[in-house]
Amino acid sequence: MLNDDGKQKVNTYLKFTSIALQMAILITAAALGGRWLDEKQDNELPIWTLVLILIAIFASLYQIIREVIKMGKDND
Repeated sequence: MLNDDGKQKVNTYLKFTSIALQMAILITAAALGGRWLDEKQDNELPIWTLVLILIAIFASLYQIIREVIKMGKDND
């Protein structure tokens, strides 16, 4: 059996693993959506792909930072 400290470590790992999966799914969806838009508009430069990927990265980083701050407050 795990003690409370072990459970907390496992919960932390699971939380960050789920965030990483969400991040990968969001960035992949942004890349695919941007690629589709660029093909639809016949763009020479993949502007939609770049814009949507950057937005997805910033949204993912925001989510990670928010979770880390929340975890820091919970540990205090």
